[in-house]
Order: sequence, then C-alpha cells, then structure tokens
Amino acid sequence: MQLIEVPAKTGYVWFRQGIWLFRKNPLAFLTLFFTYLLAMMLISQIPVIGGILPLVFIPGVAVGFMAACRDTIAGKPVFPTILADGFRSYGSTAAKRLAALGLLYVVAMALVLGGSALADGGTLLKVMIGASAMEPEAMASSDIPLGILAALAFYIPVAMLFWFSPILITWHEVPPAKAMFFSLVSCWRNRGAFIVFGALWFAMAITVSLGLSTLMQALGAGEYAFVVLMPATIVVTTMLYCSFYATYRGCFGIQSPETPDSPTTPAA
Repeated sequence: MQLIEVPAKTGYVWFRQGIWLFRKNPLAFLTLFFTYLLAMMLISQIPVIGGILPLVFIPGVAVGFMAACRDTIAGKPVFPTILADGFRSYGSTAAKRLAALGLLYVVAMALVLGGSALADGGTLLKVMIGASAMEPEAMASSDIPLGILAALAFYIPVAMLFWFSPILITWHEVPPAKAMFFSLVSCWRNRGAFIVFGALWFAMAITVSLGLSTLMQALGAGEYAFVVLMPATIVVTTMLYCSFYATYRGCFGIQSPETPDSPTTPAA
C-alpha cells in the first residue's frame, strides 16, 4: 500500500468517475441506496440504542458500497446483500475492527455536536436528538445556522479520519488507529483535490436543486417540486457515493488482484 499525492485537478477526475460508475449500473446502486435507508430506518426503531446504531454500522456499510463499485467495474453482479460485505467477507478480526471503528465514529459525532453547542447553545444538538422541534420561522431567528457552520468545521477532521479507514481495515488489514492515521494523512496530502471534488459535488447539488425548483415554479407546479426534487437528490447522492471509490483508487492506487482497474479518464 502506497499513499499517492495527486494534483488538485484530480478532484474533477474523481467527480467524473463517480458519475461514470453510477451510469454503469444505476439500478443496482439505487437499490443499494434504498436498501441502506430502509435498514437504517428499521434499526433506528430499536429501543434505547436505536438512535446510535446506524452510526455504528456506517463504516461497515461504506465497505459494502465500495465493494459494489469494485464489482461493477469487474462486470460482476451486485446484490443488496453486498452492503454487509465488510462484516462477513474478511474474517472476524476485520468485523470486530469495523465495529470498533463504528463506536469511535459515534464518539466523534458526539464531539461534533458538542462543538456545535458552543456556537448555538445546544439548539442544533436538541434538534438532532429529537428533544426539540423547531418551526422554520423560529429556526431562522435562532443561532442554529451558526451551530451548523460550527458542526461543519468540527466534522471536516472527522471526515478525514474516517474517509479511508474502513477500506484500509478490511482490504489492507490495517488496525483501526493506523487506518485512521493513514486516512488523515492521505486526505491532507491531497487536500487540493478534495477541495475541488467537494466544490464540484456541492455545485451539482445546488444546481439540481435550484434548477428543478425554478422549472417547477415556471410550470406553475411549485407545490409539487418535492416530488421531483426527492428522486433527483437520491440520484445525486448515490453518484456521490460512487465517487468515493474513485478517491480511494486515486489516493492509494491499489485494488484486489482479481478485479481490473477503473479507467483514468471516464467514458463520456
């Protein structure tokens, strides 16, 4: 395993590769996304611990989605059961490490929300845990926008720590602490590419949202904008998830030997 440094323009390549990969098997990826949402919704209904269990499973699900990307490139069929790939295909040690990583992610997210409380007095935290419900008018007059900005600032280093660590644990047998360190270093070394990558996906999300909203308003069907925006948002989010695999290939350049490399330049 070798950490690769790439130029900032590579962020655009990752962006294009995510779209290219989604187009190779859109039905499979959308099925995975809906399966994930349904599973997390059911898990969240478990009394007492249901609120944090979805966070615990995020690293394992990330491995499953990455495996789906790998298998799609290899021309293999992709089924919803691949979401559990991280917990069942790499041995008990990897499964335990993923579970430990999930618990660390819960702690990290608690710290992120705790950091946001310093900015808004805990308003965002109360909304997130369901202890408080706010109307749009009350939210606009509160400090919650400041809390969201603070949470975003605190989340950036968390994202860097956990971006590659699940896949390093399973595909490269790296212990959790080292995996998080390698993930942080790789993200930092390639921060220019990640900034471009993030900016492009943010721009796409805003363009799709505003474009479709404006179109529905022009057609006199503004009250039905949600009906169009919801599936469009799901498609964009799924393409974003596909592009995570491109960042791994770009920063580490290693893939399991039985599967071929993804193209450097995506097909149009």
